[in-house]
Amino acid sequence: MSTGEELLREHGLRVTRPRLAVLDVLTGGGHLEVDEIARRVRVRLESVSTQAVYDVLGALSRAGLARRIEPAGSPARYEARAGDNHHHIVCRGCGAIADVDCAVGERPCLMPAELHGFDLDEAEITFWGLCSPCRTRRDADLTDVTPTTAPARPRTGGPEA
Repeated sequence: MSTGEELLREHGLRVTRPRLAVLDVLTGGGHLEVDEIARRVRVRLESVSTQAVYDVLGALSRAGLARRIEPAGSPARYEARAGDNHHHIVCRGCGAIADVDCAVGERPCLMPAELHGFDLDEAEITFWGLCSPCRTRRDADLTDVTPTTAPARPRTGGPEA
């Protein structure tokens, strides 16, 4: 397994402390927002600007060592799993994100009807749903609304109004 220094050199990047720290944070796993990456890097380096973290993330992404994802309605997130064309599933309740390997069986719209002269090399699919904890909360909320706990309906007129 390559060290962070070896990975940076193999991808034509200078080895710097911020690059090593960001790479280390990303290889720890997850789909992290820039603020969280910066917070974790500061634990390692004491002082690094958020702009420096953005710059490092840009360099790592261009070199293929990081991947930027931006689910609708969510800030950009970064992960170390790059270059394998995997997809993501996002919880509509809490925003949790999980990796999904390429679809098997019947694929959802992986080939566009028209290529418009492009050579296709990647498809980015985002699946949406509810994670297990959010589904459990939703189901509990639905069962808590019983005739005795449901809010009274406003009267709409009639002889008793």
